[in-house]
Amino acid sequence: QVQLVESGGGLVHAGGSLSVSCVASGSIFFIEDMGWYRQAPGKQRELVATITRTGNTNYADSVKGRFTISRDNAKNTVTLQMNSLKPEDTAVYYCSGYVHPRAGNTGDYWGQGTQVTVSS
Repeated sequence: QVQLVESGGGLVHAGGSLSVSCVASGSIFFIEDMGWYRQAPGKQRELVATITRTGNTNYADSVKGRFTISRDNAKNTVTLQMNSLKPEDTAVYYCSGYVHPRAGNTGDYWGQGTQVTVSS
């Protein structure tokens, strides 16, 4: 059973920094793309950043230059470092990964989400 679990959310003042991490566990062969998405109240879930297995990254325009995504393939982790946070970054942040399990279904797996709140 593959599980993705996020950690590291919390409350921070505008202009501050926060890091959120996600670890995938279970019988995993390997993980292709990993990413972070977020959903603010009353809004649709949106892409924040993705990273390929080889380290190629992609960012939403709204976070470019402020957020950095990284991963550790050996540990099946993905991290999002968020700097210069703005109140509009407030959302539940979800990690995802396209997982190839040793047994079971290959596909997109999601974490349960972690709240990030930026106060003005």
